[in-house]
Amino acid sequence: MDFNVRKLATDAGIFFSRAVQFTEEKLGQAEKTELDTHFENLLSRADCTKNWTEKIYRQTEVLLQPNPGARIEEFLYEKLDRKVPPRPTNGEILGQFMLEAAKEFGPGTPYGSTLIKVADCQRRLGGAEREFLQSSSISFLTPLRNFLEGDWRTISKERKLLENRRLDLDACKARLKKAKAAETKAAAVPDFQETRPRNYVLSASASALWNEELDKAEQELRVAQTEFDRQAEVTRLLLEGISSTHVNHLRCLCEFVEAQAIYYNQCHKYMQELQKELGSSSGDIRCPDSLEVNCKPAGSPTDPSAFLPLNSPSLLETDALQIEEVQPPASGTRKAKVLYDYDAGDSSELSLRADELITVYTVPGMDSDWLIGERGNLKGKVPVTYLELLS
Repeated sequence: MDFNVRKLATDAGIFFSRAVQFTEEKLGQAEKTELDTHFENLLSRADCTKNWTEKIYRQTEVLLQPNPGARIEEFLYEKLDRKVPPRPTNGEILGQFMLEAAKEFGPGTPYGSTLIKVADCQRRLGGAEREFLQSSSISFLTPLRNFLEGDWRTISKERKLLENRRLDLDACKARLKKAKAAETKAAAVPDFQETRPRNYVLSASASALWNEELDKAEQELRVAQTEFDRQAEVTRLLLEGISSTHVNHLRCLCEFVEAQAIYYNQCHKYMQELQKELGSSSGDIRCPDSLEVNCKPAGSPTDPSAFLPLNSPSLLETDALQIEEVQPPASGTRKAKVLYDYDAGDSSELSLRADELITVYTVPGMDSDWLIGERGNLKGKVPVTYLELLS
């Protein structure tokens, strides 16, 4: 293997010179060329952009794919430059399980037929999620990753090169300063070295040598200054391009929000359709009383009942409960002792008097803070906190 010894020695000398200059700057023993305020602001803005873009990118990945194992798998496929195999969404998997369950229970049974309807909705929800993930990855994640892996790496490379040029420039300034001081001293005081007779040096000869060294230092400084100015201009142009990056990321962010709006709108539409379908067939499948309230067609999007889940406890707290129609279960009734007086808040509640005994039981879907109480021919909701349940 061939080695360019001269180039290796030159590079080693430059590296050593930069290391010395950097160390002396940290120790406060050398001057440092400061960048102008505008340039420093550009650097700060670029660092801020990189840091927040990286955080937003990572968290968006978590949002779109919460499973860390799946994210690692996608990362490996990407590094191997291979296509990621299609993966079913959680909604699609749930829908498939429901279909298989419906086959076991019988598609003609009320439970089986309902499973089939819900499974179809879950499948459509999973498809909408898949489209959202693909759209968000293309329109939002990819531009952010391209910035971090492309533009930012270029900026970092040029900034590092600028720092090296600055160290070279400051090292040349230090050498020039030393050469000027030595030249002035040689011109002012004769320099006779008397330790060895052959090393006698006249002041005129020493001055000429330092003049030559001074000219060399000035030439090196001019070259270093030119290279520094050129690299500073290149780096400045790249840093000013951060403004264009912000504009591009703003457009991508708007597309991401649009994709989210479309996805959630589709999900809401599918769930409303499912509610209507279950409501229209409630007579066939005989929904429990607690479900029949919500098995009606959903109202307008602004109607809060359109968003209430099935078996919502809050529905039982309305007049739809029809207390007089509630029947006690065949088993599960208990006796309870009333701890405090309680005045009924409406016609669906039962007033209580301390120390009296009543019969209590619950109905499916009822709020856990309430029970149905009976005292003689009277019946109504009673709060659990006012009772002591007896075995």
